[in-house]
Amino acid sequence: MSEYEYVRYEPLDDGRIVRILLDRPEARNAQNRGMLVELHDAFLRAEADDDVRVVILGGAGPMFTSGHDLGSKVSIEEMQTHPSWQENGATRQGAERLMLQEWHHYFENTRRWRNLRKITIAQVHGPVYAAGLMLMWACDLIVAADDVVFADVVGTRLGMCGVEYFAHPWEFGPRKAKELLLTGDSLSVDEAYQLGMVSKVFPVDELPERTLEFARRIADTPTMAALLIKEAVNQSVDNMGFYNALNACFTLHELNHSHWAQVHDDRYPIAQESDGVPNWKEAPPVVPARRDQVRAEG
Repeated sequence: MSEYEYVRYEPLDDGRIVRILLDRPEARNAQNRGMLVELHDAFLRAEADDDVRVVILGGAGPMFTSGHDLGSKVSIEEMQTHPSWQENGATRQGAERLMLQEWHHYFENTRRWRNLRKITIAQVHGPVYAAGLMLMWACDLIVAADDVVFADVVGTRLGMCGVEYFAHPWEFGPRKAKELLLTGDSLSVDEAYQLGMVSKVFPVDELPERTLEFARRIADTPTMAALLIKEAVNQSVDNMGFYNALNACFTLHELNHSHWAQVHDDRYPIAQESDGVPNWKEAPPVVPARRDQVRAEG
């Protein structure tokens, strides 16, 4: 594919660097099925190109991505028209259908991108919530605008135990992960930098160019050395249990979906207002997690 509908593929520096931009700004880059399929194709396209040394993943418009598309007109129409809804479990029944679809499009593809045979840099701006964390965490390095905040609100708004690619304890630390998931509060970009989750923080209006400068420095590393550095770190983390933990937590995520589908007459697989969560479309704003406040104020 030379062109995409929901993703922009930009070779830079004579093809040494590729910037992939989520390109659905009118929907704040909500991850509809077409976008995810195109993103996978774009990543594999960059991986196959021997001229490419570094891949930057960013988003066009006001934010990196608002997370999964939870029911836009585009997303609903895709269920009838997009070929991905005729494979990878889409024609099965019950929990099997949702499990296989989420395994392929949300979980295993994200893990595949994490192991891409190129160095990848997430270029994030705006609030990064829920499934936005997944795409960002799949990258080797994270560069953020100076006003970014990070949060996973699916526990407090959808009754779910985090997103499908459950890297939270590894990225936030175990206790901070529990706090952020149980409250839905956010982590500032400075706190994320102190944790080592974020590598560089730039003013938002300088983010694209400064990220490119950073990518150019990384691209100067010999490709074999860069690949083996990435592989050594990823294998070390996998041997600490990351790979198996991801598998186990994805299963828990699907159990969580199955629970809500069983207790609801309409088989809706996430929590509803009657279950004690706010309507996610009208939920109060996300607020910072503060060390001296039980309920932080925005």
